[in-house]
Amino acid sequence: MTLEDFRVESFTHNGTTHDVYRRGDGPCVLVAAEIPGITPEVIRFSEELLAAGLSVAMPSMYGVPGKEPTSLHTIKTIVRACISREFHAMATRDDQPATEWLRALARKLHADHGGPGIGFVGMCFTGGFGLAMLLDDAVVAPVLSQPSMPFAIGKKRRASVGLDDQQLAAVAERAADGCAVLGLRFTSDPMVPADRFATLRATLGDNFVGVEITSPDPEHGIKKSAHSVLTEERSDTAGHPTKDSFDQVMSFLTGRLQTD
Repeated sequence: MTLEDFRVESFTHNGTTHDVYRRGDGPCVLVAAEIPGITPEVIRFSEELLAAGLSVAMPSMYGVPGKEPTSLHTIKTIVRACISREFHAMATRDDQPATEWLRALARKLHADHGGPGIGFVGMCFTGGFGLAMLLDDAVVAPVLSQPSMPFAIGKKRRASVGLDDQQLAAVAERAADGCAVLGLRFTSDPMVPADRFATLRATLGDNFVGVEITSPDPEHGIKKSAHSVLTEERSDTAGHPTKDSFDQVMSFLTGRLQTD
């Protein structure tokens, strides 16, 4: 399957418009791609969601859809994203036009597909957006894969999850009402420090399911530099830690979204 198999719809909120790649008729998962955008590995992940009976919506918020993630392309995309109006303050907090736009898109997707709500999978740059998505009721299955924002510079930001105290309290209330949050990281990933998951555990308690994959792990070929849990670093080999984490994500999403 390629992007040509997806229908493309534009979505506008507060003057910002992005293309959204959509496919499927089942309960919906909004996949917010990592930098540098909708790569072939992100498309593969979406294909697996579709095979599980879910539908997919992939907004193209940066990068070139379908392009391989070369180092130069990734660097250029990071620079452009960080200085854009939507993302420039993501180094410190999460109440940005990007998450406001995504929440509006989530509300539309929920209205389109019905059911208890939609799933959300954020990766790297968008990894922590799943918490902000819980400020609305549309998202009922948030997955935070290697949530790298805010930039982990200094002790305070290493522990930060990108929300202010009032927003974090609202998220904790939703979690307490039964909306669990699933998070994924490699243990040696400097972009996703252990302090950040410690904050999530302290705030959400048992409603935060933190999956931490040991890195490095020579036995399974996991390098110290491993970062992308669901895409670039993932193995399909049974018993591999990243395969186990992928299976946990699929179980989390289907279990919360498929009511029949």
